[in-house]
Amino acid sequence: MNKYIRNIRSNILNLTFRAKSSHIGSCLSTVEILVALYFGVLRKKDRFILSKGHAALALYSTLFEKKFISKKILNSFGSNKTILMNHVSNKVNGVEFSTGSLGHGLPVSVGKALKFKTNNENNKVYVLMSDGELNEGTTWESLLFANHHKLDNLNIIIDYNKIQSMDFISKVIKIEPLKKKFQSFGCKVFETDGHSVKQISKLLKKKIVNKPKVIIANTIKGKGISFMENNNLWHYKNPNSEQLKKALKEIELKYA
Repeated sequence: MNKYIRNIRSNILNLTFRAKSSHIGSCLSTVEILVALYFGVLRKKDRFILSKGHAALALYSTLFEKKFISKKILNSFGSNKTILMNHVSNKVNGVEFSTGSLGHGLPVSVGKALKFKTNNENNKVYVLMSDGELNEGTTWESLLFANHHKLDNLNIIIDYNKIQSMDFISKVIKIEPLKKKFQSFGCKVFETDGHSVKQISKLLKKKIVNKPKVIIANTIKGKGISFMENNNLWHYKNPNSEQLKKALKEIELKYA
């Protein structure tokens, strides 16, 4: 899996640099979660929604590795008339739903899961959320609905890097004790290392009955790049040429 992890992180870095775009830290924290999903869990009939749509480059880079999109399309990111928006767009092959405004991915995922369960279809729904969007009321309304309808085909993954756009989660709106909160809404909750493909895959494949599943994936914002890790400047900042060179070298060494 290191090949995919290395390639995806390298593409995130190169494309962010070229397009002078943002959200690099948020993209880097999701990589192993996306690799676990796309290279071992998702089946053709399953659905995946990236609710934290600002991590679009991480998803586009993963879709390229899975051959949903070409290198030409991937490299068009940041150019005029590209279909690759800064927030994920369903104009892109392999993208289920356009997201960006936080708190929308889970309600849509719940609706899809209900449809599949009502029709006795053996389809699963996976949604990757940010910890910052747990501030949104739609998250908790959706969980009440999912629990009421016993949506055990719904898999919710929280990218818990503990930093949102402007500061650390604990300083903006406290969400702990997070596991107990999800449990109180009727979910089966697991915690794991969000940078372990093996652990994430194992939990995603775990069968749960009559409850939605929540995986709290403990991650590091800016993962893989020493000077980006846990540094919220990289929520909006993009690297200069020297920083890009250093970052790419770190990726090559770490994920050789």
